[in-house]
Amino acid sequence: MLAAMLASSLTVMQAAAGDGTAWRAGAYSFSDEKGGFRITSVRGKGVLDDPIIITQELNSASPVTLVIRTTKPIRPFDSADMFANGNLRLRLETLNNSGQAWVEFEFELQEILDQASVYGDGLSFDQRREDARHIVSDSFARFDRNFEPYDRLRFIEGRIDPLKIGSFEFLITDFTPRRTFYLVQDPRIPSS
Repeated sequence: MLAAMLASSLTVMQAAAGDGTAWRAGAYSFSDEKGGFRITSVRGKGVLDDPIIITQELNSASPVTLVIRTTKPIRPFDSADMFANGNLRLRLETLNNSGQAWVEFEFELQEILDQASVYGDGLSFDQRREDARHIVSDSFARFDRNFEPYDRLRFIEGRIDPLKIGSFEFLITDFTPRRTFYLVQDPRIPSS
């Protein structure tokens, strides 16, 4: 009986994926409510040794927007377990279900939806650290970071073929944390 109830609950959670359901992990929630992709699982705390891992499926090569919200009180530079502290370690495991190979992949942070992040908002891909040794992908050999007039991280020199999964890991820092911010994900296809 308990096994049947657990299986039923899992089916309901899976059915809800892609409909804007907020998935919780660490001090944050993550939503695919803007459409174009589907989150299938979220786990972790959001720290270096236990990043928040978001498993997702993109159905096209068009940009999609991940909505990120705090679920715990904001307290900059405090414990990641108890508070949204302005440091969020993410790993995105992304299934390419677009039918086209992706030859680049770009991420852009936004504090205000559809508006470029600016220097004064404090939100970045760990802009203060120059070495960037914690920015990694299993599918792309290099990356470029651009900070002004927006915060973008572009992975290059690689590819993710259709029906393959690519992984991206990076640190998002926000020295003036907000309750809601956005991560635009933009897979790029070959131009011919």
